Amino acid sequence: MAVSFEKMGGLVPAVVQDAVTRRVLMLGFMNEEALKTTRDRGLVTFWSRSRETLWTKGETSGNYLEVRDIIEDCDNDTLLIKAVPTGPVCHTGKDTCFGEVNNPEEVSAPEFLFYLQEVIRERREFPLEGSYTNHLFSRGLNKIAQKVGEEAVELIIEAKDDNKQLFLGEAADLIYHFLVLLTQKEVGLEEVIEVLKLRHSR
Repeated sequence: MAVSFEKMGGLVPAVVQDAVTRRVLMLGFMNEEALKTTRDRGLVTFWSRSRETLWTKGETSGNYLEVRDIIEDCDNDTLLIKAVPTGPVCHTGKDTCFGEVNNPEEVSAPEFLFYLQEVIRERREFPLEGSYTNHLFSRGLNKIAQKVGEEAVELIIEAKDDNKQLFLGEAADLIYHFLVLLTQKEVGLEEVIEVLKLRHSR
């Protein structure tokens, strides 16, 4: 369905969300031309109400917003732009225009697992040269599954010793490769958690 620009005199609000961390980054406004430019270039472009002209976020600072998805709301008069920032988003130098820190190292342990899952998904959809994650995906499902098995065995071996750091390292390796396997199978960590919830309630 087409975006309804008529309700606000030719403009619609566009909420920009970090496609990986899911943190809300900023709010801007788009007209039809700005939306078309955003889709064509893959960089978030707004309509400046004060200057009455198009402006691509990052055109002066170099901190662009690379588009990953554009979603319309239920009334077709608001946009959710999922993007990957190449630097701080706010003109003040902060990560977001709302003063929030957009740093995965600052989030809780459960949130970090979902962040890591999004990073892995991002690598699969937008490969990065030299990425170990992309190397795994290039080898295919059987090799990824085999790697998970190898990491599980290594964790078992370390569990029999008393070196906590080595055990933690192997545990981290297993979790990471497990997330890669889930991504390859197009299964979300949240789906696995739902199964655990059902079992817990019995």
